[in-house]
Amino acid sequence: MDPDSRTSPSRPARKGAPRLRVSVTDGRGRHVPDGGLGRWLSRIAPSAARGEVAVALVSDARMRVLNRSYRHNDYATDVLSFDGAGREGAAGVSDGLGDLVIARGVAARQAREAGHSLQTELRVLALHGLLHLLGYDHDAANDQGRMARVEARLRKKGGLKAGLIARSRPVA
Repeated sequence: MDPDSRTSPSRPARKGAPRLRVSVTDGRGRHVPDGGLGRWLSRIAPSAARGEVAVALVSDARMRVLNRSYRHNDYATDVLSFDGAGREGAAGVSDGLGDLVIARGVAARQAREAGHSLQTELRVLALHGLLHLLGYDHDAANDQGRMARVEARLRKKGGLKAGLIARSRPVA
């Protein structure tokens, strides 16, 4: 077992806390058929992933607006993660891990380029986004490959051949 994946770097697992609950919508709160994406992500998520994650499948135009607003990049990216810290549930405590936003068009293009289905690409992106919600950051100087190792372990568990980090790294 990868020692980096036993606990989240920013959110330790709480005893008795419910497992991860995932909902998939169209970005306007309307549930959409997800081909099992929510169940899959919940099943392969690290034990530290507790609470709720909302996944929104949006247009590339909507993603471009979000990416420009939050990251100051004027293009549609594939996935954005929004931490759920600060949101309050019914008991006054946040049970929302966060939100993931995935651009449908970008995902479809990446799926074609990678030679796999759109459903597989949605899983790749959702897993990558979930790890960011858990505090992993492959771009951080102190990451030292931790996120890539956890992503590799979980993608294998979930039956994915390649993850986003491994796919984007040049072959040496």
